[in-house]
Amino acid sequence: QGSLLYLDVLRATFPQALAPQGMALLSWAPSGLRAPAGWPLPTLYCSPAEAGTLPLRAAALRVQLVFALRQRTLRVLEAGLAAELHDALGALRSQWPALAQDLALGRLSPQPGLPEDVRGRLQALLTPDAVRAAEVRAECALGFEGIVRRLWPQLEVVVVGMAHGAEKLYCDALHQADCKGLPIYCPFYWAAGALLGVNLWPEEAVPRFLLCPDWAFYEFLPCPAKEESQTVLLGELWEGREYRLVLTARPGEYRCLTGEVLRVSGFHKQCPVMEPVRRDRQVLSVRGEDIPEEQFCRSLCRAVGMWPGARLLDYVCVESALLGASSGASAPHYEVFVELRGLRDLSEGQRYKLDQCLQEDFPIYKSFRFKGSIGPLRLHLVGAGAFTRLREALGAPCPMPRVLREERLLHLIQNNVIS
Repeated sequence: QGSLLYLDVLRATFPQALAPQGMALLSWAPSGLRAPAGWPLPTLYCSPAEAGTLPLRAAALRVQLVFALRQRTLRVLEAGLAAELHDALGALRSQWPALAQDLALGRLSPQPGLPEDVRGRLQALLTPDAVRAAEVRAECALGFEGIVRRLWPQLEVVVVGMAHGAEKLYCDALHQADCKGLPIYCPFYWAAGALLGVNLWPEEAVPRFLLCPDWAFYEFLPCPAKEESQTVLLGELWEGREYRLVLTARPGEYRCLTGEVLRVSGFHKQCPVMEPVRRDRQVLSVRGEDIPEEQFCRSLCRAVGMWPGARLLDYVCVESALLGASSGASAPHYEVFVELRGLRDLSEGQRYKLDQCLQEDFPIYKSFRFKGSIGPLRLHLVGAGAFTRLREALGAPCPMPRVLREERLLHLIQNNVIS
């Protein structure tokens, strides 16, 4: 039902979107094809299914990019995650001469993660196309602002599997540069592994989802939570209020508090339309201050706006206790790793802007800083592509939280994956 609703909405809003071979998929799913549509549709996709199942993420995205580039008449560009589209276009920025050469010769260059037998099967689907290769070279040589629409002039929409939470930063970056002028459509809302809602408004900038009553059993805890709070059901929700989602996905499964906080943005007939707000557990707290991930991101973006010429590409924030001796001997503090475009270095005054923004936005943080029980925030600039390498090292094809609490991060930093 969800897949059919998505395809019907896509066809109604973008009439040419379902043209044969008019979709390209950029998504890594080593255990099998994973697309926003929910199933493989070989008549619609120009990307071979086998390309997305390669053992290494970088190889899968690069091969899929080659097949997408050869199809000038694309109508829809899909990605399992906005981060995957971001990384694939990053590969285009750095490797476009080699990609154009592959198009011209009708081949796939050998690379790690692309076994020779698979390379042979995929390469047999290509034919030399010197004209298209010349077009790719010409457009990439002009720069990458709006490159997606210039490479595929008939493209109507970009579809991603998630556009909220940790993925929103990538969507914003794509909107500002590579995908300028195109709507980014997130068709589905998933939680706890269950499909819960469909986005019926593909041209709206902020995704909102119609909850489908018979897909799961929903309960909601009003926010802010109180000790005597009881769950309410779909028919008892109020527009404009926020709720924590309690879910029983299928008969016989455990009832669970998902950690998702949703806002009721309106109603479609009698069904509530929800807008994801945040995840409860993604907080920074070295002294119990509990700064939510999305609010920290707003403070960071405000600070970046004070750095002339800088554009935020990616970041993670880590509590210093996680890094042990490598974070120094000062009071507990935040270690922030940021990747910027347009700025190579920051002065001490510029680095302090982020700590200053946090103090202005969070009085409790300011109080702990004044008492000295939280030390000054430490800001690290990382090199281009550092977070792409981090996603490769983490390995799982799922959203990467911006507030990292994994012990594995220390290992990655020590081994210069983030550097």
